Amino acid sequence: MTGPSDNTPDDAYQRPAGGRARIPGPRAAGDDLDAPETLPPAPPSHAVLKSLLGAWALAACSTEETQAVEDHLTECAPCAEEALRLRDAVGLLHPEESLDLKPLLRSRVLEDCLGKRPARIPVPVWANPYDTETARLDALLRDFGDSEWHTPVRLKWFEEERRRTHRTTVAGVIGHLLTVDGLIATALGLDDPLGPQAPPGGPTDRTEHFWTAAPYPATRKVREPWRAQGHTLVRTVSFAGRGVAELAVDYGGFALPLGDAFLERAFECWVHAWDIAEAVDYPYEPPSGPHLHRMIDLAARLLPGALAGRRRSGLAAPPRGLVAAGAPGRTLHLEIEGAGGGGWDIALDSPAAKPSREHTVAEVALDGLEFCQLAAGHISPEEAAVGQTGDREAIRDVLFAAASLSRL
Repeated sequence: MTGPSDNTPDDAYQRPAGGRARIPGPRAAGDDLDAPETLPPAPPSHAVLKSLLGAWALAACSTEETQAVEDHLTECAPCAEEALRLRDAVGLLHPEESLDLKPLLRSRVLEDCLGKRPARIPVPVWANPYDTETARLDALLRDFGDSEWHTPVRLKWFEEERRRTHRTTVAGVIGHLLTVDGLIATALGLDDPLGPQAPPGGPTDRTEHFWTAAPYPATRKVREPWRAQGHTLVRTVSFAGRGVAELAVDYGGFALPLGDAFLERAFECWVHAWDIAEAVDYPYEPPSGPHLHRMIDLAARLLPGALAGRRRSGLAAPPRGLVAAGAPGRTLHLEIEGAGGGGWDIALDSPAAKPSREHTVAEVALDGLEFCQLAAGHISPEEAAVGQTGDREAIRDVLFAAASLSRL
């Protein structure tokens, strides 16, 4: 028997285990004699395909793997049943959601809890908006780092015929809320957050004292006394019982009943939370519809007095005709649209006059949030998108009176 010739490669004869030697066939010109012969890949095993079912149910397989799994499912009943169970399980998974709590979640949880077990000492209805808005703002502040507390915030309000601004920080805004909430604290006989050195006067004087009296700018440490004071105010009025809502709160140039003062503080807390959220580029939702309605109602009730004050300063047109207190007089109908909206009749010539539909000389329609921005001094009367009919002078006077409700 002769062996391979000298011109035949040693690996041309391959003897598989247990088989006969493979005789190389003829090669085409240009073939690489040293390249190994490739065979088609073997299909994945049952175990491999079964291990891919989870990824297949989540649509995480490659195109080739998906095709192989689906071909296998037509032939393997146990794997087909398992695939159906996995697909049903995937359907129960929820899509990714924001980790931020929905703004109404707190009130819904409390409402459900109180429905099952009413509070022994309930919070007065008129204090609920303040309780809610301070809690929402505190939730926003809780995750702030040291640097965020020094983020610049521009406060805006409307004074006389023009918009005013003041630049402070997030900590400075909370200090402002702390000092003005102190007006309610002192009315209830509680400690003034400014201490015995508190200056006489209203919110502006107190805030400027807070900003200038400290040797260093406010820091995140202001959050704790502000939050503690808010809890104390709500707890105090809850235990005070009926009649406390009529207690007068002195704002310097004017006074408000305690119930209205709590609404006013809730409104300012929301507005400044909005300012803070805008400064740190974070979304912030408006109050719930019922709470927003109460805030708008307070602003509407304050409009006749604000209009009279502007007349005394020569900033509004004189009254067309004076009527006796309680008698019907010229009226503007204010229609607020959207969440918290409604209709209000505003006496034009005297705060003591009775609004009357029969004496309506103008009508104004505004979106609820836009009206709140106007009352907060964040937009000017000229910027407000208003639907209006009737006496143009009366409409202008009321819109400017709404803007004059704002202050630092």
